[in-house]
Amino acid sequence: MNVLIAYESSGTVRQAFLNRGHNAWSCDLQRADDCSLKHIRMDARKVMEHRKVWAYHWDLIIMHPPCTALCVSGNAHYGTGKPKHDQRLEAIDYTLEMFELAKSVARFVCMENPVGVLPIKASQYVQPYEYGHPESKKTGLWLHNLPRLKPTDVLAKPDCGHWDNQTPSGQNKLGPSENRWKIRSKTYQGIADAMVQQWSNL
Repeated sequence: MNVLIAYESSGTVRQAFLNRGHNAWSCDLQRADDCSLKHIRMDARKVMEHRKVWAYHWDLIIMHPPCTALCVSGNAHYGTGKPKHDQRLEAIDYTLEMFELAKSVARFVCMENPVGVLPIKASQYVQPYEYGHPESKKTGLWLHNLPRLKPTDVLAKPDCGHWDNQTPSGQNKLGPSENRWKIRSKTYQGIADAMVQQWSNL
């Protein structure tokens, strides 16, 4: 399959599909973390709209649109009446528009985003601990012509009562830093592998 991983600089999902023999590309305004030649440093809209430039069509698009203004953890800044609320409304419009564009370009589409304020219902929610990672990050998947992703390695919650990436109160323990958003946005390897295993032979 010709696979586009939009808004990905880590290369995690792209590489998982490449390892399975697919013609997979990632695209983002950021450079690829792994310096891969299979990364297009360009706006996702242009990559999808000008698909003829790439000499093939996209069979599958997996997209990870920016979530800073969309996730509920940003309500203190982006909620109704807050200083950045207009940015949230713009982010909602942009994300929905890009999802519709992806569906018009590819037969199969998956859009991923954390629990947030998008007005359309997610097809399902996944957790890292369902795919072999002892961590928690509830993430929505909006699927178009794709089956729901099945858990591959469900872990029991530790006896201490919280996952490895959480404080005892259940909050994410990753402290403030310049790269916090980048670390938080990276797809877990177990989830990427499940996508490849379950969506390769559609």
